[in-house]
Amino acid sequence: MFLIIWKKSRAVYNFYDKFESNPKMPDHFKKILADKNINASAPCRIDLGGTLDISAFYYPLRHLLPATFNIAIDLRTQVSLLPYHGKLIKVSSTGFKDTEYILDKAPFYHPLGLMFAIAAYFRAEGIHVLIESTSPPRSALGGSSAAAVALIGAFLKLSRDGSLKSISRKKTAILAHELESSVAGVPCGLQDQLAAAYGGVNAWYWGQDENGATFKRKTVVSNQFHQELERHLLVAYCGIPHESKNINQKWINHFLAGKNREIWAEIVSCTQKFIDALSELNYQAAAAAMNMEMAVRKKMTPDVLDDLGEKLVQAAIDGNCGARFTGAGGGGCIWAIGASKDICSLKENWTKILAARKEAGLLNVKIDSQGLL
Repeated sequence: MFLIIWKKSRAVYNFYDKFESNPKMPDHFKKILADKNINASAPCRIDLGGTLDISAFYYPLRHLLPATFNIAIDLRTQVSLLPYHGKLIKVSSTGFKDTEYILDKAPFYHPLGLMFAIAAYFRAEGIHVLIESTSPPRSALGGSSAAAVALIGAFLKLSRDGSLKSISRKKTAILAHELESSVAGVPCGLQDQLAAAYGGVNAWYWGQDENGATFKRKTVVSNQFHQELERHLLVAYCGIPHESKNINQKWINHFLAGKNREIWAEIVSCTQKFIDALSELNYQAAAAAMNMEMAVRKKMTPDVLDDLGEKLVQAAIDGNCGARFTGAGGGGCIWAIGASKDICSLKENWTKILAARKEAGLLNVKIDSQGLL
């Protein structure tokens, strides 16, 4: 398995080897930024079947054809590169204190450590990274992965004098994932970076095939039906930031210890049923599969929802809709799917429930079909 991972990594690194072999590249960056700022952006996502995109899960479960599902949403994270001074790299991000370090002394365990790790990869000195997010901080919408994809996109634009033309979305997503995995301290999935890079409504099938690919993409709902799908969706922020490491690590530890593997087989089945139903725009069947997946997750980790999240999910079930936490739960967002009339009724009920917490509320989202820009 080491050789498989190593080969994939080398393919990514070779793609960017000119940055590693050209020590004058930072000076080139500065000259471009003296004339114009460079911007890139990528979308967040809502999802189902997460964690199955971690290799510790999808290799042992490969015989079951594990898949994850996500919808890119138009809560975008924008990254701007501005000139700065000396050998410093400065990062400013919504919800965090501005931070700057000499590039080779920047801590990767910092809350903005991933951004510093990406800057170190591109040898970006004398640059100010400005990150502006339209999603709530730590809302379990994949914001950090979207920021990573956008930042890599910005550096690639910088190397091409402002153009993203001919840049591989796949390789950009993989690089973002590998850099995040290298500093996160826990195993990380890849689906968030893929949603940010590609946009749209997609299923991702995991496990190496005969050609060595570790995932395959399937468009579940094409762009022409995105507006129709939006009438069947609802997204709420619960007002409490999530901490994905705690729940994700619990799932990983149990799985590696041989526990709950039959439950993960159920999650695979529920995710497949959801994907099949939504492919046919069968919203009632999709809602039923989502509720099955939600119930199985709660069986493993009852604390995946707080009290307000429990009320939101139960209201969805009572209203003939499906509901699920985004990401690894433990705070953040809940999203729902159902028939349009049922979603309209649920919107009223959720509004009343969310009023109990000052920071909580419905999010006005649309499907993002563009991905990295």
